[in-house]
Amino acid sequence: MDSSDINSDRPLGRDDLTGTDTPESQVPAQRGPAPSEAGGSDNGAGGAGDPAAAEANEPPQEERYWKAGRLEPMPIRTLPKAPPSIHLLGPTVFLVALGVGMGESYMWPRLVLIFGPEIRWLFLIGVSLQAVVMLEMSRYAMATGESIFFGAARVFKPLMWFFFVTAMLVYIWPGHLSAGASAFERVSGIPWQATAVAGMLLVGVVFTLAKVIYNLLENVLSILIGVLVVGTSVVAALVGNLADLSSTITGMFAFGYMPEEAMSPAWFPVIVGSIAFAGPSGMQQMWYTLHLRDKGAGMGTHIPRIRGLRHADEQETMPTRGFMFDTSNSDEMAKWKGWRRWVTFDAFVLFWGITMLVTISFTVLAQASARFDPNVANVIRGGDRDAALDAMAASFTAAGSPIFGTVFFLFISLIGLNATLGLFDSFSRGQADMTYYFIPGAKRFSMSKLYAFFLWGVIGFGIAILLFGPADGPAGILDTLAFLSTFAMGAYCVTLLLVNNLMLPKPVRPGILSNLIIAFAAVFYLGMLFYSLFAFGVVVS
Repeated sequence: MDSSDINSDRPLGRDDLTGTDTPESQVPAQRGPAPSEAGGSDNGAGGAGDPAAAEANEPPQEERYWKAGRLEPMPIRTLPKAPPSIHLLGPTVFLVALGVGMGESYMWPRLVLIFGPEIRWLFLIGVSLQAVVMLEMSRYAMATGESIFFGAARVFKPLMWFFFVTAMLVYIWPGHLSAGASAFERVSGIPWQATAVAGMLLVGVVFTLAKVIYNLLENVLSILIGVLVVGTSVVAALVGNLADLSSTITGMFAFGYMPEEAMSPAWFPVIVGSIAFAGPSGMQQMWYTLHLRDKGAGMGTHIPRIRGLRHADEQETMPTRGFMFDTSNSDEMAKWKGWRRWVTFDAFVLFWGITMLVTISFTVLAQASARFDPNVANVIRGGDRDAALDAMAASFTAAGSPIFGTVFFLFISLIGLNATLGLFDSFSRGQADMTYYFIPGAKRFSMSKLYAFFLWGVIGFGIAILLFGPADGPAGILDTLAFLSTFAMGAYCVTLLLVNNLMLPKPVRPGILSNLIIAFAAVFYLGMLFYSLFAFGVVVS
């Protein structure tokens, strides 16, 4: 393949896009997507147009393609019109559900109790980097309808298989649900193993019965996130004071603050892990590209949605690759800018804003708990991992009523549920996507059936671990798993740079500022990780 097919600096024109090297290029000219390519009628982000109907009025023309890498070229299709930029619901809710987890409610409050709110400047950097990563993850997905995994395979297939294996190693352990179930045990007395097993089975049954899994999850997670944001804000206002809020906010701008203890073998790996968990960690940003596709964002409108196993036979046939729009057409580029505004609002208002609001609430609670229990920092230094949560629950209770302590642990349970819903869906979605497109023979199963296979596989493994093994996974490989999770973040930044700059037409590639930020993120994550490894012999904790 001529490298100019990938790296051309020109907008897409007819000569660049006409394919002659695939069987599809020999089919008669079409008026629109073939029935197997058009996607379901219930697809599309709110306000998106019907590209198939629009193309039906166009005269027949020769099929055109965009060649990217050594895989099948992408046919040119019409980009739907973008919905309004300002909106409430969207695929960001999945990242918020995955991101507002133990990092915001446990890891960062613990650091604040030890080092003070000034340590939160590192959180600001972490969550801001992730907002930019989210924007750049969306670029390829919305321009092509393909996941970032497919984009990675276009660059170099082993790169995609690295993420497939990493997901299997890192995300099969039921850690989030176990933490939430443990918090629920404190207020209900029900053994956490029983709650966790029941929760996993419930998630599996609900996902199996859902007609379109994305619709169900978007609605449920939106409600749960709303309860969490409002609830934590109200309780933080009751427990904390204006001084706590002021120090929490100003602490975010104490750039360069790094006490000597923070650079110790005991705490530097914890800080590295906390930065990685400032928002969604590991591969969660990569899975976001699949949620964009099921939302029908950009060219994702041409891809059918994943259905629950009960409705798997209703799923339309998946195309064998994504699609590209004509970047030489000014009207198409105007619609593309509309989609970029839509996802930018998602990244900086919904994702960044909600994540920041929740972590501010928990930081206020941490400072309030230090006033109620001045010895809590020493207890944490002594190795009591639950001391931070217990202290915050005690501050709730001291604020006026024992019921507040119960409410706090219910919030932790809610966080565990949010993360479990998001992780189970995302893991199954990502593995099914890579299996369907790149494992020989997998296409004889629908994407929905492969999704169900991985969903019930991770549920079965989780139940077995909860009942017969260590709930957090074998202790001997925990450091390795944490290492892989953080390493994956540096790796996906490198992958983003390659995919967006090599596989997309120049008019929709990222600008130099975006590339510099993603390159900095790669160095930031990988540099801190390997410094921790070689300086202290310890990976992320």
